[in-house]
Amino acid sequence: MDRQLSFTKSVILMVFILTLLFVTLFLLKSEPHIPLLATTVGTAALLRLFGFTWKKVESAIIQGIQGAIMPILILALIGILIAVWMMSGTVPTILYYGMDYIKPEYFAVSALYVTIIVSMFTGSSFTTVSTVGVALMGIALTTGISPTFAAGAIISGACFGDKMSPLSDTTNFAPAVAGVSLFTHIRNMVNTTLPALVVTTVFFLLAPKSNSVDLSSIQQIKLALQEGFHIHWLTLISPLAVIVCSIKRIPILPTLIVGIVTGLLVTAFVQQQTAIDFWFSVMQGGYKSTIANETVASIVNRGGLQSMMGSISLILIALSLGGLLQHCGVIDAFFRKVMQPLKRSSSIVLMTGASSIAVNGMTGEQYLSILLPGQMFKDEYVRRNIPAKTLSRTLEDCGTLVNPLIPWGVSGAFFASTLGVPVIEYAAYATFLWLSPLFTFAYALIPILQKNSLGKDKGVSAS
Repeated sequence: MDRQLSFTKSVILMVFILTLLFVTLFLLKSEPHIPLLATTVGTAALLRLFGFTWKKVESAIIQGIQGAIMPILILALIGILIAVWMMSGTVPTILYYGMDYIKPEYFAVSALYVTIIVSMFTGSSFTTVSTVGVALMGIALTTGISPTFAAGAIISGACFGDKMSPLSDTTNFAPAVAGVSLFTHIRNMVNTTLPALVVTTVFFLLAPKSNSVDLSSIQQIKLALQEGFHIHWLTLISPLAVIVCSIKRIPILPTLIVGIVTGLLVTAFVQQQTAIDFWFSVMQGGYKSTIANETVASIVNRGGLQSMMGSISLILIALSLGGLLQHCGVIDAFFRKVMQPLKRSSSIVLMTGASSIAVNGMTGEQYLSILLPGQMFKDEYVRRNIPAKTLSRTLEDCGTLVNPLIPWGVSGAFFASTLGVPVIEYAAYATFLWLSPLFTFAYALIPILQKNSLGKDKGVSAS
């Protein structure tokens, strides 16, 4: 029989984890890998001290790592995909034409809505950021727009689809955990999503623009792109193939492989580069051009399997810690005790959101941040007649959207690696991500809004 952890011991572990991470990440300004590894080692030692056998601790770590396999495979393939799309001229072509149509003064709003459209069709923030997101970031760099500002707009738009698209895995997962139908869940999310999107749009329209926007260099950049690549519409076949696969709901791994294979075909037929050994080198270490223009070179010289190793190692460490917290009962022991004294229905909703954010911070895994609070609070929502659709919306707002704001989160690590902007830097500009949870909390706290969130539910699934 598994050992049960007491509430007091779970508090000790929580305080240890949060203190160590706060001191190392925010006071000492360390990169997250070693602090997170030290936290994992310390947590394992404390669990051993609290009476858990090493076999149980080791098993929990392994179970946590098993959850990292799919994100690791996705990251590896996306690193290869980015390199191939640079080599094939796909991203350079998008850059070339994009500089004609996207005006710097409206760049952020344009980036926001372009990524919203793509993410709604694909249902994946990862696919959106690694395709049009990379191209949009290139346009930002060539015109002197702040990378952190651009990353905030790109990530906000990409995560809109990850939250609202019926093709998104988390959009299907949250209502399944809560027990409501998919479209009841999506309709209910409009209440927090639309206000958050409106405020985000106004923010990007009114935010101070950089005075260093340089349009004089655009012609030189376009010339450098023409010299380095064959700019042709055929190079867009690969991203179109990825979008079609996503719309047809083909799983993410085969979709990425289609993107890579079509990119290699474009490399052969459009760029006239057929050397297999060169292809392998690019897929391993990233694309390295001979372009003299430093701005263009900084954009296209990227990608490759090795470029994702930092993110992959971070995810492995984070989900090892997550495995300890989940499978040794730390999260369950803590939140079930905290939930007991709550009397008001609004407090239950607030605690659900806080739990989802806390699980995100401690495990770095958005699926766990939906699953664990959903399992813990579902019966309580039924007992208090709180609509199940409120549970699913709260889990989505505070689970899916908060994960990219966690430096060691699966989404946060990926976005930072792909766009080249640290999470701590883009977080303030990714307004949509933190506005949606705020509106969720507002619906629980403000009396005039409470009827929608706390009234009798009509959206419970019959299944």
